[in-house]
Amino acid sequence: MAEHPHLIDIRQHSDARGSLGVLEGDDLPFAVRRVYYLFDVPEGELLGEHGHKRLEQVFLCLSGQVDVTLHDGTRTHSFVLDHPARGLRVPPGMWRSLRFARPGTVVCVLASRPYEPEDYIYSLDEFLEWSNECRAASC
Repeated sequence: MAEHPHLIDIRQHSDARGSLGVLEGDDLPFAVRRVYYLFDVPEGELLGEHGHKRLEQVFLCLSGQVDVTLHDGTRTHSFVLDHPARGLRVPPGMWRSLRFARPGTVVCVLASRPYEPEDYIYSLDEFLEWSNECRAASC
């Protein structure tokens, strides 16, 4: 859990016809095992509200704006995603909350693992307890 979340720049090619964002295997810190996206979320709605033990992710806001708050068990990290050429790398061991700040926001998530129910922690108190135990055991 020593890694910190951080923004990543997405390679882009632009001309008068528009822009193309590109992510290839070496651009990501993990092999993508799952892709999902969030859309038609009402403005102001809060999604996420859970933690992952092993899952790594990259969040891409393809349209609109999403405000992301991450908690690593000791510190809170806040990010605004509002451009498709900027992604957010989320390492394992993070609690996440996503607030959809604009109508029409679309968020795409690239994930390092398939869906694994046992990897999710849905209670913030349980997440903080797990995080403290994990830090003490050097997970």
